[in-house]
Amino acid sequence: MAVPNVSLETINDFLAQKRIAMVGVSRNSRDFSIMLFKELVRRGYDVVPVNPRMAQVQGRRCFARVQDIQPPVEGALLLTPPEITEPVVSDCAAAGIKRIWMYSAGGTGAVSAKAVAFCRERGIQVVPGECPYMFLPHAGLHRVHGLIRKITGNYPRHAA
Repeated sequence: MAVPNVSLETINDFLAQKRIAMVGVSRNSRDFSIMLFKELVRRGYDVVPVNPRMAQVQGRRCFARVQDIQPPVEGALLLTPPEITEPVVSDCAAAGIKRIWMYSAGGTGAVSAKAVAFCRERGIQVVPGECPYMFLPHAGLHRVHGLIRKITGNYPRHAA
């Protein structure tokens, strides 16, 4: 599946939100999702973990569904398989979340064409198939990945 284009404005708007849900964070302490979770917290984000199989992540209460989060979040970062992404974006819409990031660092990641279409039909800003690390300042080697994508012409651009 080709990943739909996304503008840098949409990416920057998502990253400007300080209270975000991280849906699909892993129970495995060595998983990439935990590293990303810790990094976002270190950078001052109020990250709210969502995983129905866990009570807490890194000392923070973990919610079973985004609709249960109080106070609500401003965006949701999805690290889910595509078949789980579809019901999760529906949950996000029900919770009034207007910004969704479907994580991918290669391959499909959390991206589902149906979920992307669902978001766009409902006016939900969506970042389909990018890694947040590439867009965080001073992210070390992750920024190198972004540089390579710039050189090859595959890096998100500003809206026309």
